[in-house]
Amino acid sequence: MMKSWLAGDYADPAVLHVGDDYYMTHSSFTFAPGLLIWHSRDLVNWTPVGKVLESYIGDVWAPDFTRHQGRYYIYVPVDGKIMALSAPAPEGPWSEPVDLGLKAIDPGHVADPEGNRYLHTGGGCITKLSPDGLSISGETRQVYDGWDFPEDWVVEGKFLESPKLTYRNGYYYLTSAQGGTSGPPTSHMVISARSRSPWGPFENSPYNPIIRTGSRDERWCSRGHGTLVDTPDGDWWIVYHAYEKNYYTLGRQTLLEPIEWTEDGWFRVPSDVSPDMPIRKPKESVDTAHGRPRSETPNGLGLQWSFFKEHDKDRYAVKGDTIELHASERVSPLVYMPEDHHYEVQVEVTVQQGTQGRLLLFYNGTYYSGMGISAEGLYGILRGWHTPCIPYIGSSVHLRLRSVNHEVIFYYSHDGSEWTKFPHSFEASSFHHNALGGFLALRIGLDALGQGKATFKNFQYRRL
Repeated sequence: MMKSWLAGDYADPAVLHVGDDYYMTHSSFTFAPGLLIWHSRDLVNWTPVGKVLESYIGDVWAPDFTRHQGRYYIYVPVDGKIMALSAPAPEGPWSEPVDLGLKAIDPGHVADPEGNRYLHTGGGCITKLSPDGLSISGETRQVYDGWDFPEDWVVEGKFLESPKLTYRNGYYYLTSAQGGTSGPPTSHMVISARSRSPWGPFENSPYNPIIRTGSRDERWCSRGHGTLVDTPDGDWWIVYHAYEKNYYTLGRQTLLEPIEWTEDGWFRVPSDVSPDMPIRKPKESVDTAHGRPRSETPNGLGLQWSFFKEHDKDRYAVKGDTIELHASERVSPLVYMPEDHHYEVQVEVTVQQGTQGRLLLFYNGTYYSGMGISAEGLYGILRGWHTPCIPYIGSSVHLRLRSVNHEVIFYYSHDGSEWTKFPHSFEASSFHHNALGGFLALRIGLDALGQGKATFKNFQYRRL
């Protein structure tokens, strides 16, 4: 099994083991519905089962997923404030988000044997929680300074982040990230420390860094933000994220490596495991459907879709294989995350008078490219520049987008059989955080701009 086991923009993984089941969620950033929940029985094959946040409430980064006294909790920073949500089951129904009154990033929940609950947060801090976990009950204290890595390492900075707590054999193991989550390929890393108390003092592991990209020549770059997870058989694994070399446009993908425990009570990745080579699967792996659907599903908008900075149910309708999208005065597309190096997308677009229907490759509201149809004809969008319109008869057109080696070519057709290459193409390799900021990735977008309505029929995505 290759480590690229959940391809696409699935950064900051938070994974939870309950009985024979595993659940996971990730940052959803500026997109809603947000906090997609995944389910697995083997840590390899993952199926989406629901979303936690119905509405856009702000930028959603680096959640923690935990279970306490039979109830499920997600702690997540939203625009720099920690929110809490709870549910009787991972699939929901989830409560409305509660503001804990704590300004911080990267929460990590832990409970001691007496049932006291705490949140560790970025920068090495800890705050005690109320018994129900929905408010704070004490002052925030810094209890950990991180690990002093060599000065000649090429990193973005120290940036102590992503505290995740594991209680084992009387120790609280604090798994953290340092070095910066992007920037130079060798920036990010996973480190470990332990203490007899959630409050510290914490002793750094002699095996640090647990995970790190050692060279820009490796396939996986900026490897970090790890969470430990055990199996019913007693094996241990670490889930983390990384960029793929030459494919930063896909965002930070979720990866998996085995963990071994040493005789002196620390953990490390086995010496024979290489980040660029296949690894063994966890025991009892099951061969089931993996990943999201690659086309639209009838009777509702599928879990593979989300909106940029909104989720207005009155704005869209799904009828069979057709998505009806009411136009907006601002760019707010319905987006789909590609998972492959090379892919092709096809959809039939029909517009009403006064509406522009567009097929985009979308990074954010400023940086996107694509192709559209309006009353004036067909036009392209190249990093914000609109190409001259090509006259087109009718209000319906088939559009096709093909991306190979980041070279994006558009085609159009009257009937979906005979295709004409659009005269303008573009190169998309720079659509990622190191060039544009925001920690996002390049997504496929369906957009309706102006007044009226656009329909998108028979959306198809396929790997090339």
